[in-house]
Amino acid sequence: MTVVGRVVRFDSARGYGFIAPESGGEDVFLHVNDMLFPEEQVRPGLAVEFDIEEGDRGPKASSVQLALGVGGAGATAPQVTSVSPRSLPDGDVMCDVLSADEYLREVTEALLQSAPSLTGDQILTVRATLAQGAKRHGWIEG
Repeated sequence: MTVVGRVVRFDSARGYGFIAPESGGEDVFLHVNDMLFPEEQVRPGLAVEFDIEEGDRGPKASSVQLALGVGGAGATAPQVTSVSPRSLPDGDVMCDVLSADEYLREVTEALLQSAPSLTGDQILTVRATLAQGAKRHGWIEG
């Protein structure tokens, strides 16, 4: 089964990185030897299609190629849209509570779109900090 995701980070000196699957869940290990396109094209936010195998240390991407029409070669990143809060009868405002995976996916997309020069480590740090705050405020499940 082919999965679509975005590169979270890639270290070209070491030849590996990680992909965040579009469907959520654990990030998937990416090795340069499993890419079916030139390494020079890899950057955070790049949309790719890949198969998932079970590696020695967890999920591993194989047969990795550019995701055409989903933000891959020549496509633009999807726009992050906002959801309008709904009002309750007593005037309080209600908003959707996201799963942690949904929230992190939205945060990642927003960071990649608004600050494409962030490194993978910076994105992971910001995501973790925002997730802690969201959990404290009840904005995400968990």
